[in-house]
Amino acid sequence: MKVSDILRIKGGTLYTTSPDESLFNALKLMADRDIGSLVVMEHGELVGMLTVRELTQVLVKMGGNVSTTMVRTAMDDAPLTCTSETDMDEVRRMMLDRHARYMPVMNKKMLMGVISFHDVARAVVDSQNFENQMLKAYIHDWPEGQESADPPKL
Repeated sequence: MKVSDILRIKGGTLYTTSPDESLFNALKLMADRDIGSLVVMEHGELVGMLTVRELTQVLVKMGGNVSTTMVRTAMDDAPLTCTSETDMDEVRRMMLDRHARYMPVMNKKMLMGVISFHDVARAVVDSQNFENQMLKAYIHDWPEGQESADPPKL
């Protein structure tokens, strides 16, 4: 399974902000859209990620007052990225190694989407469920006269 499989199912809605946007406006957008991250774009290029983790850190640091703080101050300016052709096992490893909950998907310099750790986990569970169904169907259709310990002859 590849990242493109998740993006195809997930859809193409993307939410972005600029590094010079106020942190309060970015936080409001995240709350209004019920999302956990924003891709930070400048002049059409990815320059960072703003997630709940960065927001929490800056809120604590600023004593809750972010009215004059810009996104640039809080964003991760070296976000983990992948391509739509990256294998899901590699994405899981990368996200676990960096404790990343969100990952922009890039095609060269073009933003294709964002996947979350939740998206990855759901894809794994769905894949395992499909495999389990196929195995159960195979076992259910076991040829008569065969003992369960003997595999069918092909």
